[in-house]
Amino acid sequence: MEICNEKNDKPEGMLILRTMSMPANANPNGDVFGGWLMSQLDAGGAMMAYELTRGKVVTVAVDEIVFRNPVHVGDVVCVYGRVVHIGTTSIKIQLELWRKRNTESRTRRVKVTGCGITYVAVDDNGVKRTLPHDLRENREQIILNGYDSIYAEKEKDD
Repeated sequence: MEICNEKNDKPEGMLILRTMSMPANANPNGDVFGGWLMSQLDAGGAMMAYELTRGKVVTVAVDEIVFRNPVHVGDVVCVYGRVVHIGTTSIKIQLELWRKRNTESRTRRVKVTGCGITYVAVDDNGVKRTLPHDLRENREQIILNGYDSIYAEKEKDD
C-alpha cells in the first residue's frame, strides 16, 4: 500500500546518498527493514556533518521516524539533507528518504520517511570540540541557503 506524499512532491535539501536496496536488506517478502533505512539516514547525515564540521562526528539524537511508504528489494533509495541548526559543538540535519521503484522509467519518486538527526563534533579521543569558526559565523546563511552557498562564494574569490 502506498500513502500519498505530503504537500511536497519534491525532496528538500541536497542529495547526499543514493543506493539500491538488496535482498540482504529485506525480509523474505522483499520488504526492506526499517533499521536498514534508518542506517541510510544516519550515514547520509553523518557524511554531511563530517564535511561541514571538518572532522569526526557522533550521532547524539534522532527525532521521530515514521515510515509512510514501503521500500522493496531493488528500489533506489535517496537521502536528502539540509542543515536546520548549528550550535557551538553540534549540528542538526533534517533528512528525507525517498525511493524510486526499480522499473524502466524510474521517474516517480515517493517520500518514505524523514527525521532530524543531531551530531556532535568530537576529537580523536571522543571529546567534544568546537565547530569551525566560519561554520558558526555563517550559520544563518547556511541554514537559509544551504551549506554549499558559503563554499561557492569562497571558490569565486580564489
